[in-house]
Amino acid sequence: MSGDASSNDALAGRVAELARRVSELEGRLGSGTGSPGGDKEPVADAYRVLPQLRERLREAARGGVLFAGSVAGPGGERVEWERSAATESVLESDWSELADALGALGQPVRLRLLQALLEGRTAVAELVELDGLGTTGQIYHHLRQLVSAGWLETAGRGHYQVPPTRLVPLLVVITAARH
Repeated sequence: MSGDASSNDALAGRVAELARRVSELEGRLGSGTGSPGGDKEPVADAYRVLPQLRERLREAARGGVLFAGSVAGPGGERVEWERSAATESVLESDWSELADALGALGQPVRLRLLQALLEGRTAVAELVELDGLGTTGQIYHHLRQLVSAGWLETAGRGHYQVPPTRLVPLLVVITAARH
């Protein structure tokens, strides 16, 4: 009889574990945070931040925004960065203060320079070799504008880089403009 009791306890434990797992899967599917096929789309699941954002901004009447990134810089260093803001806070801020930073990105040559820098071309001599960017003087003019707006910093004589604190924000702006 004691064998039957331990067998029943084992079965009850197994049923309880299966019930817990089914509930967890149902919860994930109901919230849109899981994939029904298990880990077929782990990368897509990692990008699901809306449930977290809703939880963070539960008290914010008008919601908010969140952006983040974990990327490798041109030198291979890992840069992780995130920001969130309540909609009210964004709407109450002075957007005109952003004109220089946003305006500096509103020029095709500057965008190409930033892209080349992120691909590892940090020397002005390397940038001059790229088609369509202009003369050395014109390139320096654009680089100075990007430095002034905070998108670039000098990394030695004739070398420039995107500061680590601006890498993810730059990629967020580019990604947002594409979608």
